[in-house]
Amino acid sequence: MNKCIVIPLVMVCALVYGTYAKAQEMTIEKQLTFACQSHWLDNNDNFSADGRYLCYDTRESVGLGIDNGQTIEVLELETGRSIIVYKPDRTVVGETPAPGVGAVSFNLASNEMAFIHGPLVEEVPLRGAYGKPNRNGACVRLDGSVVEREGALHMLKEGRYSFSWLDCRDVETNRDTLPGAHRGGTHRHEFCLSGARIGFTYDDFLLPQYDRTIGYMEPHAKAPKPAGHYFAVLIPVKPKDTSKPGELEKAYGDSWVDPAGTMRAFIGKVRNPDGITYEESLFVVDIPLNIDITTANSGNASRYPAPPAGLNVRRLTHDWAGGIVRGAPDGKRIAYYGKDKEGRTQVFIINANGSDKADDTAMHPKQATFLEEGTEAGLRWFPSGDALLSVSDSGLVVTSVRDGDTFGKSVFLTPKGDGKDRHAPVISPDGKRIAYNCPVETTDKDGHVCKNYAGLDFIQIFMMALPQSPAEMFQSR
Repeated sequence: MNKCIVIPLVMVCALVYGTYAKAQEMTIEKQLTFACQSHWLDNNDNFSADGRYLCYDTRESVGLGIDNGQTIEVLELETGRSIIVYKPDRTVVGETPAPGVGAVSFNLASNEMAFIHGPLVEEVPLRGAYGKPNRNGACVRLDGSVVEREGALHMLKEGRYSFSWLDCRDVETNRDTLPGAHRGGTHRHEFCLSGARIGFTYDDFLLPQYDRTIGYMEPHAKAPKPAGHYFAVLIPVKPKDTSKPGELEKAYGDSWVDPAGTMRAFIGKVRNPDGITYEESLFVVDIPLNIDITTANSGNASRYPAPPAGLNVRRLTHDWAGGIVRGAPDGKRIAYYGKDKEGRTQVFIINANGSDKADDTAMHPKQATFLEEGTEAGLRWFPSGDALLSVSDSGLVVTSVRDGDTFGKSVFLTPKGDGKDRHAPVISPDGKRIAYNCPVETTDKDGHVCKNYAGLDFIQIFMMALPQSPAEMFQSR
């Protein structure tokens, strides 16, 4: 794996207009974590609303993937303290891991975090080990006291973690699935900005002939215990290889478009008119605020879950789209990955109510990045809505999407092509800091080099403070 090293001096940024680059601004990459464990940001909403904390998981420290994730933690940015906010009582690592925790994300309307939680160790004999269709959403709050226990800092309330289950898993086959429960696993939980709804991807256990789809949940009095939220799928996908032209077989890469959570954008795998091939394109499902989530059907062992009544699915593009899509802060535009004329992956934006088939060309997709090496990861909006962040050739790059002559121009905040694996960038709520991951040689308290379970460098968290806002970056050019 490529390594990232601490740079104590300033680093050169490059201003890119299409394929042309020249030396520009000075920035500093600062390493924040140093412990002999991994610190995965996962490109989620990792900053707390007040900017005091970064949340992360510790997967890949002792075993492969989230399956072997041991803890959910926060980094207190003012003090540099790493604090465990959740650690299962018992864990099993190896080929049949449990429970497995990871992919944590803040609720920006509350001091809580959602994350993936696999089966408890005591449930494994009946339920099986961690797997995509065998996991739940869990929640922990930052409302305890920091205490030292077993050589580490933990945040506890009355001696316990402030833990709760978001959703209920029910895989009984002799009756209908409990209303508001799911029968598999939820993943990549994302709160809308208002905090009222949580979106996620979903994999079904009872009917594995169905591919991944997306869903949402919201707090509800009728939520099946011990869950606090009622579950529903959003997209009624068809079983694999059975769809008709225009029908969806898979939905993924989803994200909220608007602050209220009334639009969920996603990448859909849809059968083409020839009845043989497929295309992956950008879609939106509209979820009005007055939707009654309890009208969803949870299904049974032979019937796949159905969405609540009143949803509307729209197709925005017919060319290839991919990755994790991102809604603008004001909910009016969507950023996604598409292909430029040379076949490189670039970022495109489109009006949230737009379409590449619309009569009004202003509603068509518009290419935003023109990067020589393209970009396939790290897509995020700045809070101002006038710029995007992405990763190109291992460099962090800011692209203007403000109307006018700066649109499509890009500034590299770090060198590109230097072999350092910068990834999973996230932007602070005030837009002044960027945190990201990079593997780096790590030493223990005795100065000995330590490696993860596979003999690779641990993933650490880095940060840079931006000397200018995106608007100022491009205004001064």
